[in-house]
Amino acid sequence: MKKAEERRQKADGRRRSAARLASRLRADERSAVRRQRTARLPSAACLLLTAFCLLPSAFLSGCAVDERRGVPAGAQATVDRVTEDIAAGRDAKVYGEAADEWRAAVSADENGKILARVRERLGRVESRALHTGHEQQSADPPLSGHALELVYQTRFERGSAMEKFTLLERGGDWLLAGYSVNSDLLKQ
Repeated sequence: MKKAEERRQKADGRRRSAARLASRLRADERSAVRRQRTARLPSAACLLLTAFCLLPSAFLSGCAVDERRGVPAGAQATVDRVTEDIAAGRDAKVYGEAADEWRAAVSADENGKILARVRERLGRVESRALHTGHEQQSADPPLSGHALELVYQTRFERGSAMEKFTLLERGGDWLLAGYSVNSDLLKQ
């Protein structure tokens, strides 16, 4: 009887060990499944987040002008030329070479007064960095055609300002269609 009791106890012990082992295996399987699910979630979430972020930029990339893409060479040449002409006091030249839209909005006298005020109050341009840029293939009225609006953070001799150039492409050339400067020095 003792032997039968010992066999029963050993069998019970084996059953309990097997049950514990099976329980551990099920727990390991469950945690493995959980790990797989959570491993899938971040990649799916990352994919969704990436798509959400990149989709708008794909549509807007044709409109934005930035440091990486740069300002078209002809447009930058126009900005540089206009800047030199303003500094040299060649206001009539700036007006004569401007787009019809600029001449329709501003008289030659007003043009001279605006540019003289910038020159007198701020001085020469020392440096400028592109702040924002916006390009349109079909500009809104009163502008028409391929337009470029460039806003620069500009350091002049006597202070800082935000300069905005509006340029229109006509026959492969970029023409000034608008110019404004925002600075506390001009408000005095």
